[in-house]
Parts: sequence; C-alpha cells; structure tokens
Amino acid sequence: MSIKWGIISTANIAQKAVIPGIKESNTGEVLAIASRNLDNAKETAKELEIPVAYGSYEELLADSDIDAVYIPLPNHLHKEWSIKAMEAGKHVLCEKPIALNASETQEMDEASKKAGVVLVEAFMYRYHPRYQMIQELIQSGEIGEIRGIHGAFTFNNASAKENVRYKKEWGGGSLYDVGVYPISAARMILKEEPQAATVHAFFSKEHDQVDMMSSGILEFDHGVALTFDCGMWADFRNRLEILGTEGRIEVPSAFVVSQNEQDHFYVHTSKGTKEVEVPYVNQYALQADAIGQSIQKGETLPFPAKDAILNMKVLDACLTSAEERRRVEIKGG
Repeated sequence: MSIKWGIISTANIAQKAVIPGIKESNTGEVLAIASRNLDNAKETAKELEIPVAYGSYEELLADSDIDAVYIPLPNHLHKEWSIKAMEAGKHVLCEKPIALNASETQEMDEASKKAGVVLVEAFMYRYHPRYQMIQELIQSGEIGEIRGIHGAFTFNNASAKENVRYKKEWGGGSLYDVGVYPISAARMILKEEPQAATVHAFFSKEHDQVDMMSSGILEFDHGVALTFDCGMWADFRNRLEILGTEGRIEVPSAFVVSQNEQDHFYVHTSKGTKEVEVPYVNQYALQADAIGQSIQKGETLPFPAKDAILNMKVLDACLTSAEERRRVEIKGG
C-alpha cells in the first residue's frame, strides 16, 4: 500500500519540487491538496493531476484517506499546523526551518511522540547519494583530517518585497531561509554539534529588518569550524567545500540540483583533480521514500525530529549573535 499524501498549501516549492518528487517516489502518491482559496486548490489540483482539492486545511486533515501531509506554509505557521496534523493522526513532512526556534520544535517532537506519528524536517539534499559518497571518501582518509568547512547559499530576490521571506514576525530572513543548509550540512558531515556561533548580518530597512545577508562561523571540536554565508540580496551561489590536510572536496551545487545542473563533485589532492560522477536522482523522491519506508516498515528515519531540535538550537544562537553582535555559546548539543 502506498503512502497517501496531502499537501497543505499551493506554495511554489510544493508545486515545482515536492509534489513531483512524491509522484516519482516508490512509496507515495499525492491524493489531495488544500488552500484557503478553493479555486487555487482546484486549479493546482487540475494542473498537477491531484484527485482531491480542499478549500481549507481543516478539511484535508479530516480526510481519513490521507496518511501523511507536507507543510510548506510560512515559517510562523509550521508549529501550529504540524501539531494539528499530528493530532489528526497524520505523519508530517514540514518545510525547513521546521519552526521559529528550538522550543517550538521540541513541542512538535512531543506532539509526534504522543500521536505516534513521524515528524521530519524537509532537507531534501541530505538524501542525495553523493553525501554518502562524500562521507565514505572522508573516512577513507583521501583528503586527510578535516580542518574546516565552508558553505554558501545566496540568491537575489530583493525586489519582491511582499514575499513572506521579508516579514520578520513570520520568520523571514536569510538565516531561516538558506543559512540552515550549510549549518545542517556541517553537522551532518562532522557528526557533532557546534559549541558556539558568531554571525554578522545586514538587516534591511526595506525588508522589515530581516537579515538579507549573514556571514558566520560555527565552532566545532578540535579547532574545526564551519564558515558560511547566506543571503537573499546577492548573486546566486550554492556551494560547499570540505578542507582537509591532504586535499579538499568541492561540491559546486551542494543543496539545490536539477537535471540541468551538475550533480558531480570534485576531489582536489596532490595527485590532481578528480571529478566524481554522480547519477542523476530526484532528491525529493528519495526524501519521500525515506519517510514512506519509515511509515510502512518501521525503519529508523535517517534524520529524526531530534536532529531538527539540534539544528534549531544552532539557528537560535546564530540569530541571537547577529542581532546582538556577539559570540553565543550553544548548550545542550
């Protein structure tokens, strides 16, 4: 039996990436989509060949045929609707950032345990096989000991001033939107939690004082650090570099990939540069299958809700550091 998904919102990320990914997966099908505007829901359902359209989120959650929901609502609504969905017995895939802070994420985790359902933060890139390949390469010693990681995720959407990314009370800003990617990647690669964060940011009066550009450093053990920058008013970049004592790994399109982009990564050592070819996969489909297999077979999630709590603790520290212009220690990692 396939997992029957409901989509709460007609957001662009749902239409362009997650819904096609679920359809391409081996475990899932999209049964319904909901919008607060029934016409929008019907139009999207027709375009994407989704059987059922609802004019409210409540109606979708009341549908007993729905097993799991994907929630790409604005950030400040993630906790509310994730908890409502879980209380209705639905498994939840919630768009990143999963909430506005670690405390909200903890509440969501507790709700998932109480309801006996799966709660997952939508970081699709982590399911791409190249990251397993990178981990194996690091473990082989080919680039030596890791000395540092640098990540960058920037784009320019600053002219769209009505975008939800530019509403402070709604969880707007580049740290929430794209900074979470290099942060989560460093934690995944190093398999540990950072001890402190220092972030400098450009807050824009034109964009409700959200951070339009942030540059930061996360302190890990043994003197290793993640240096990163993220922005929504800068040229597009989507990169990750892992620096070792004997070489480095370069991932040109680290987080967002498509059939028209280069999925391959590069290993630079004293022996020269090696291009590591990676077959094209739909990382959204792989994400849906990881969740589907957990639901169907009780398999352990690669990234359970506990990981989301830890990631939000780091993001909390980054936001505090940027706003207060100081180094912030991260406790309880």
